[in-house]
Amino acid sequence: MNNTINMFPKKNLPRWIIILIDLFISAFSLAIAYLIRFDIKADDAQWRLELGIVKYSIIVFFAVRLIVFFSFGIQKGIVRHTSTSDFKRLFLATTTSSVIFVILGIVRYNWIDNYYLFPSSIIVIEYVFCFFFLAVSRFIVKLLYLESVKSSSEQQLVLIYGAGVSGLIAKRIIEKDVRINLKVFGFLDDNNRISGNRIEGVEVFHTSKLEEILQKNKIHQVIIAIQNLDPEKRSCIVEKCIDAGVEVKKVPNPKSWINGAFTTNQIAQVNIEDLLGRTPIVLNQEKLADGLKDQVVLVTGAAGSIGSGIVRQVLEYRPKLVVLLDQAESAMYDLEFELNQLKDIPPFEIVIGDICNEERMELLFDTFKPSWVFHAAAYKHVPMMELNPSEAVRNNVKGTKILVDLSNKKAVHKFVMISTDKAVNPTNVMGASKRIAEIIAQAANNGQTQFITTRFGNVLGSNGSVIPLFKRQIEQGGPITVTDERITRYFMTIPEACQLVLEAGIMGSGGEIYVFDMGKSVRIVDLAKKMIQLSGLELGKDIEIRFSGLRPGEKLYEELLNDAENVQETHHPKILIASEREVDEKVYDKIERLLNAVGKTDNLSLVQMMKEVVPEFISNNSEYSVLDKK
Repeated sequence: MNNTINMFPKKNLPRWIIILIDLFISAFSLAIAYLIRFDIKADDAQWRLELGIVKYSIIVFFAVRLIVFFSFGIQKGIVRHTSTSDFKRLFLATTTSSVIFVILGIVRYNWIDNYYLFPSSIIVIEYVFCFFFLAVSRFIVKLLYLESVKSSSEQQLVLIYGAGVSGLIAKRIIEKDVRINLKVFGFLDDNNRISGNRIEGVEVFHTSKLEEILQKNKIHQVIIAIQNLDPEKRSCIVEKCIDAGVEVKKVPNPKSWINGAFTTNQIAQVNIEDLLGRTPIVLNQEKLADGLKDQVVLVTGAAGSIGSGIVRQVLEYRPKLVVLLDQAESAMYDLEFELNQLKDIPPFEIVIGDICNEERMELLFDTFKPSWVFHAAAYKHVPMMELNPSEAVRNNVKGTKILVDLSNKKAVHKFVMISTDKAVNPTNVMGASKRIAEIIAQAANNGQTQFITTRFGNVLGSNGSVIPLFKRQIEQGGPITVTDERITRYFMTIPEACQLVLEAGIMGSGGEIYVFDMGKSVRIVDLAKKMIQLSGLELGKDIEIRFSGLRPGEKLYEELLNDAENVQETHHPKILIASEREVDEKVYDKIERLLNAVGKTDNLSLVQMMKEVVPEFISNNSEYSVLDKK
């Protein structure tokens, strides 16, 4: 630390000393006022005459200042931490005492000796100088203190992306926080008109100069301070910083500031979701509102990542009632608590239940009479379902069939099933079970109910997905485990996936399989490397990546379409319709036999029956691969 810190005592100065200093400043200001009035040329006779007139006024002067200063409590503020509220009190105290001088002067002139307390020019000049010196003295003490507590080591340079209000707040907070050794190097902004200017002494650079600045200067950190930044632009900024080895952080949304105040502790790490995000999807809000308003909506798997996301978005369209169904009691408790914190939302009902319990489900349909069903309940973890195929069939196939049959029986208006890209040319039990569920939903589309299937890939940050796993492994110091260096996956955010499900539900008329544009596939190993960099760690030095080999049933890459499927465009560029494949009618008998076999036969026989229903189901790296050789 700098030696200047020794000039500040560990304890704050007593208040009486601060009052004495303030009174000395007042006396000094009064003396300057008289010197200015007499042009510093007055002779002894003039001074003696003036002193004879104001000798009692000086006593009143100090008495008034002392009382007013105490009344406004200007001595209570810790000088080294003077704030704008302290300056406001100084201004009010100085102004009040000067007004009192004027009033007392009028009283003296009219009722005592025909002299004013002080000449008007003296009061005005003293007022200006007194407030100026009081404010400057506190500012200088604060400045010296801030400099004294700064580390003597070289300060780390920070770039703030966004020269708006949020960026300015971030700058001030960084400069004010004596615990950190950061210095704001400059602002980055997309606005050409302000580039090259200075804001509060800090230069503004155009965003296009980011790479040049990072190359020429030892920038330690870039802070993104633009709220609602276009995801593609944010991704570009983060990528450039990662490539340059520069840490990236962001200013959180003001809604999350603690008690409306922002501190440096709240400047958060940029997430991998910020890097992979795309331009927000614009939905047909009017149609969604018309379709869901005053309807009873049932969401199965409501406590899961996708299910809870659908619940949150459906509530925005003012349905009559939202029924939340899941068998995960603890997760449902958390979701209920979250929803109860929201204001002015439509009513919702929590139902704990198993979609495979037919009697329970029929009672649910009879009680609430849903007109919309969003079916998100499913077992989704590939390795677990490889070990437990009977549960995959029971939950993903039988549970879906129960809901589909009840929807037709109870004249539900629309049934939207959430499927997965793993249902395309499945290589595992989970994917095959979802493909069978798709077949069931499509086959039922011959009554009043419109059955719609949506199919997409991995969802960023969903329960059990790779990103939360990598985060835990990084927090534990590694290693990060990746199954194969070549493996790739498609990703989309939870809100994006839920928005597309709602949009597909509105535009569907029954029988369609909607496929979502997932953008470019991402190599999982590249994802791991970027997460390491975003965490401020160095691969090979702080943490390792270990390749564990493909898990049973796992693909190197995912597909959204089967070879026999073509697509047609819709009005939404990110939503396509997969052409309906012809299914042999004998397959429905095979599905019945499969469902009857659950819990009554061994795993190998059950999986063999699944392969008969889904001929393209070819197991990969699995014990069931022996069935494909027959």
